Amino acid sequence: MRGRILRAWRGGWSRGRAAASGGGGGARWREGPPWRVLFFGTDAFAAEALRALQAARELGPRLLVDRLEVVTLQSQLPRGLPVQRYAEQLQLPVHLWPDTGPCGHFDVGVVASFGRLLSEDLILKFPYGVLNVHPSYLPRWRGPAPIIHTVLHGDTVSGVTIMQIRPKRFDVGPIVKQETLSVPANCSAKELESVLSKLGANMLISVLQNLPECLRNKREQPKEGVTFAPKVTVAMSCIQWEEQTPEQILRLHRALGAVMPLQTLWMGTTVKLLDFVEVDAILDLTDRLAAESGAIPGSVSYHKPSQTLVIRCKEGWVGVKALVLKKKLTAADFYNGYLHAWFQQSSKILPAECRFQSLKLATAKKSPKGKTLCVHNT
Repeated sequence: MRGRILRAWRGGWSRGRAAASGGGGGARWREGPPWRVLFFGTDAFAAEALRALQAARELGPRLLVDRLEVVTLQSQLPRGLPVQRYAEQLQLPVHLWPDTGPCGHFDVGVVASFGRLLSEDLILKFPYGVLNVHPSYLPRWRGPAPIIHTVLHGDTVSGVTIMQIRPKRFDVGPIVKQETLSVPANCSAKELESVLSKLGANMLISVLQNLPECLRNKREQPKEGVTFAPKVTVAMSCIQWEEQTPEQILRLHRALGAVMPLQTLWMGTTVKLLDFVEVDAILDLTDRLAAESGAIPGSVSYHKPSQTLVIRCKEGWVGVKALVLKKKLTAADFYNGYLHAWFQQSSKILPAECRFQSLKLATAKKSPKGKTLCVHNT
C-alpha cells in the first residue's frame, strides 16, 4: 500500500513539473542546457534557424545544444528541401514526416516554416513543449505565407515571434519572445525573408539560453489585430490591368517574383513578365502625356531610350524589362518580334486588341499528379 502511494505521489509530481514548463513528458527532465532539440522545418527561413542550432552545439564556455535531429517533408525536388540538404550536409539524423523518430528523448521541439499541425500527443512528448519561429509580429499575419503578405500589403513594420505551439490551430499559442523590424523601402519578399531569418535565429538562441524563465514569462496573444496570410496560389500571380494600380502591381512583383512570375495574356497566349520598374524613373512628363493619349488598361508601348515596355494599368503605368513568351525575351526583342511587327502589318485587328489582357485562373482541378490548372481569360 505504501509503495503504491509513493509511486502515485512521484508520478503526480513529475506531471506537475512538466506541466509547469508547458509540455509533458517522455524525455528525462533537464532543468537547464545543454538541450536536446528536435527541429521541424523545410525552407530557407527554417534552414537559418537550423544553422543557429548547429552552431550552438559547438564547444564553448557554455554548451547550449548537445543533441539535434531534424524532421522535414518529402520533396519532389531532386536535391530535396533546403532544411534536408543542410541537415544531410551536417550529417544530422533526418526523419521524413510523419515519421518523427524517437521524439520522446528530446527536451524541446522547434518549428520553423513546417506547414503541418503537430498533434497534442506529439507536443506533450517534449517537457518544454514546442517553440515556433514565426516571421511576423503576431497576431498580424498568422498562416503559411506571412512574409509574402507583409510585402503584398505594403507593411512598413514586420518582426519575428517566438511562440509556443498549441494543437489543432496554427499560430495561436502564447508569445515567448517578440521583436519588430522596419521593412526597407521597395524590399522584396526574398530580401525580407533573409533579414527576418537571421533575426529569428538569434531570438531562438536567446530563448534557449534562458528557456525556463522565458516560458514562465510567456503571454497570450492579443485578440485585436488578427490578420491571416493564406497560402500563395498561382491565381495570385495574374495581373488585372483594369483593377490594379502601378503600386499594387509593383508590390505584387516584389512579393511573388521570387516564387512565380506575374502573368498576363498576349493575343490569347500566356506571358510571364519578369523585370518590373517604376515608370516615373524612366519617363519624363512629355513621354507620359504622349503615352496617355487613347490608352486603355493593358495598352503597351516601347520606350526605346530605356529599352522598356510601358504598360497601362489602373491610374498609371508600369515598366517591364523582360518577359517569357515561348522563350525569354528582352523588351527590345518583344518590340521587334511582336509589337513593331504587328503595327507594320495591314492587320484587321483593332488597336485596342493589341494589348496585354487580364488573365484569370479558374479553380484548379487536380490531375492524377495534381499539376493541372483549368485556365480561362477575360
